[in-house]
Amino acid sequence: MIETDAIIRQDLKVSEFTFVRRKLRSVLYNLMNNAIKYTPESQSPEIQVRSFKEDGYVVISVKDNGIGMGPEVRQTIFEKFKRATKMVDGSGVGLYLVNTIVTQVGGKIDLISEPGQGTEIKIFLKQD
Repeated sequence: MIETDAIIRQDLKVSEFTFVRRKLRSVLYNLMNNAIKYTPESQSPEIQVRSFKEDGYVVISVKDNGIGMGPEVRQTIFEKFKRATKMVDGSGVGLYLVNTIVTQVGGKIDLISEPGQGTEIKIFLKQD
C-alpha cells in the first residue's frame, strides 16, 4: 500500500444514527478511497468528512481536493463499471455499490464536482 499523507478532517454534528454498520463502512470506504485515489500525485489528499441533519435525513458528506469531474462523467459515474478516468486503478464498481446501498434504503446522493476543483458527495439517509 502506498502512503499518501492524506489529511482527513471531520465535523460530525450527528454521531449516532440507525444504519447497517457493514453497509455504512462500505459507503465510507469507497468514498474515501476514491478521494485519495483521484488526487494528483503532486499533492496530498485533503478530505473533509461531515455529518449533519437536513429535512429528515442524516447527511454524510465527503469532500476532497482531487481531480474533479466534468458533466459527462458526473452523469454516468454511479453506473456499474464507469470510472472518472482510466489513469487510476479500479474496476468502476465502488460508486455503483454506494449508489445501490443508499437508494435501496430510500436515500439519495448529491454530487458536486468540477474538473480540477475536487468532488463533494453527499449521502442522504432517511431517518424516522
